[in-house]
Amino acid sequence: MTEKQLKIFNEPHVRSPSLVVGFDGWMDGGDVSTGTLDYLRIKLGALPFATIEPDDFYVLNTPGPMELVSLFRPHVRYKNGVIQEYDYPSNRFFVQSDYNLMLFSGKEPNLRWDAFADAMWAVCDRFGVQRILCVGSVAGLAPHSRDPRMMCTLSLSSSRKLAEKMGFQVSQYEGPGSFVTHLTRRAVEKDVELISLVAETPAYLQGYNPKCIETMVRCVSSLLGLHLVCDDLRALGEEYEKRVSELVSEQPELAERVEQLEQSYDNEVFETDLDDLKSWLHSRGIRVD
Repeated sequence: MTEKQLKIFNEPHVRSPSLVVGFDGWMDGGDVSTGTLDYLRIKLGALPFATIEPDDFYVLNTPGPMELVSLFRPHVRYKNGVIQEYDYPSNRFFVQSDYNLMLFSGKEPNLRWDAFADAMWAVCDRFGVQRILCVGSVAGLAPHSRDPRMMCTLSLSSSRKLAEKMGFQVSQYEGPGSFVTHLTRRAVEKDVELISLVAETPAYLQGYNPKCIETMVRCVSSLLGLHLVCDDLRALGEEYEKRVSELVSEQPELAERVEQLEQSYDNEVFETDLDDLKSWLHSRGIRVD
């Protein structure tokens, strides 16, 4: 890790802080990861103090058809011929010293995971971070009319009692890993507590999901003792649920499937028992991760 990669431009006054981490990318359905970090940053008035420079960590272009290439190139927006937005990868650390809290909001790296993790751990080691919470989401068989199920992975087995007390499902996942998986493995080696929280979002919905974000913010607030009042976010979530319910009611077949999801959720039936519904969603181009 070099000074080229990690830029610390302020020295926060914190003592054994906690760090909340969110990534734009694979596990950000419903904007749960980035939305949670943005809400905490604005709500708490957290200020930036460090960045990880992007140049060594991202694939911005690749040979292939436009559908593939567009996944990697920065999103841009022009108005009347003048550039308004250029979405170049950004990785920033924020601090709220009154809460003894650090935040990291970034884009999941494509390349050199170890070097990117080194930069993150350099900040953790320098300021004595004691607990890391990573927040994300996956699309699943969850109804929009219920709070999302919360799953978790742990770097320390001693965190399991806390997870169970909070009502989180301890993950039994097997499949492709994310950069958070890599961070978790490094946390195991360092004997640092890392809890990754994953909200199960409705697979049949796309875009910003304030209901799931509000649930994640409440979980983070409870775990870290932040005592946040999120009435604004809760109101957005209630309005969102109402609007989605109205739209679902206009599609009888979807409404029937959502009712099935609600019954399964209330009876704690999980994905293995819902193959028919999963197939129905897949037949309509809706993936369930």
